[in-house]
Amino acid sequence: MSNVVSDRKYTKDHEWAKTEGSSVQVGITAYAVEQLGDITLVNLDVKEGDTVEAGKAFGTIESVKTLSDLFAPLSGKVTKINKDLESKPELVNADCYAAWMVAIEGSVDGADLMDAAAYEKLLSTLDH
Repeated sequence: MSNVVSDRKYTKDHEWAKTEGSSVQVGITAYAVEQLGDITLVNLDVKEGDTVEAGKAFGTIESVKTLSDLFAPLSGKVTKINKDLESKPELVNADCYAAWMVAIEGSVDGADLMDAAAYEKLLSTLDH
């Protein structure tokens, strides 16, 4: 069973969202990393100051197996980009809950997201 941490919210597309001050950090879950395999590239199609829309792609993540879209868990302005991932995408494999990708101004409150228990339930329905 994939590691799910309780201090953040989750999307059905396997992104996580964690409130940090007045913004929300976004990354991918351990389940997503397991499905992708070794991450070789994180490509963010946004820059600081851009606006993202909930459920819309803001970039892609590439692995030895596949290329997958990254979806914004909430709408808002991008306040920060994790530039470390440009040169070290493997940080996502090392610790997907520390290797956030973007920070979005706003709050997880009111966003259509699952808590850890609901996300674990979703994972239990998927083929492993």
